[in-house]
Amino acid sequence: MMNPHIVEVTQENAQQVLVEESGTRPVVVDFWADWSEPCKEMMPLLDALATEYNGQFLLARVNVDANQGIAQQLGVRGLPTVMIFKDGQPVDGFSGPQTEEAVRELLNKYLPKPWDILFVKAQELLAEDKMADAIAPLCEAYEGSSQRADIAFVLAHCYIELNRCDDADGVLANVKMADQDAQYSQLMSQLELKREAAKSPEIMALEAQLEGNPDDVDAAYQLALQYSQTGQNREALELLLGLLRKDLNFSEGAAKKTYQDVLATLGKGDSLAVEFQRKLYNLLY
Repeated sequence: MMNPHIVEVTQENAQQVLVEESGTRPVVVDFWADWSEPCKEMMPLLDALATEYNGQFLLARVNVDANQGIAQQLGVRGLPTVMIFKDGQPVDGFSGPQTEEAVRELLNKYLPKPWDILFVKAQELLAEDKMADAIAPLCEAYEGSSQRADIAFVLAHCYIELNRCDDADGVLANVKMADQDAQYSQLMSQLELKREAAKSPEIMALEAQLEGNPDDVDAAYQLALQYSQTGQNREALELLLGLLRKDLNFSEGAAKKTYQDVLATLGKGDSLAVEFQRKLYNLLY
């Protein structure tokens, strides 16, 4: 079965492969000849890596005997020669046989990092209007990239849209001063507006009632329901957890069901869902 991530380069497709394709992902160009034993030794390694990386790069083979013009134009003087193309230009490479470790080290300089792949996945989900599903890969990308600003801004935007204001606040609070640009200021303004919009008269009345009487479990439950309906999931879960600690069967099991419904809304893998699923588990067992 042919590997879709390996292509033979000819004069006819060289422009498309070396220039156009390298604008979207790295292209690893392997210059080889049938009479070269070192070339034959390198081929299985490059094949295996192309399969393993599954499309993160394209392996492009150039038979120098059949394509002497391409080899000469690119200054190939020995075999095997491997070049890495990005944006239509050779940016790195090697000549002569190499160990697997050396080839991997070279590739890793130009291949997308795990958090970049997750970020792309999240953006694809956002394009499909699956904002809640995008949270998990965004969080993983955010942490894996050491809280990179561009990822932080997309994550904060999603949190704001989902009314998870405290989570958005936590992300924005960690943005470095150097990255606090116009987009950061815009998100901070959106966050403040979202907080104000969440303060409905019903919520404000219940908050005041509960503040006056912290033991009013009925007010706590009604406030948790209001929070859950406005996307203030952390606040809702905290109140519901407090009720369940007092009575696991509060309101004939309604509090527990609401708690689980909120977790289901967040989706598997969401950091908030994981946190409160663990708290419920500890309470039950």
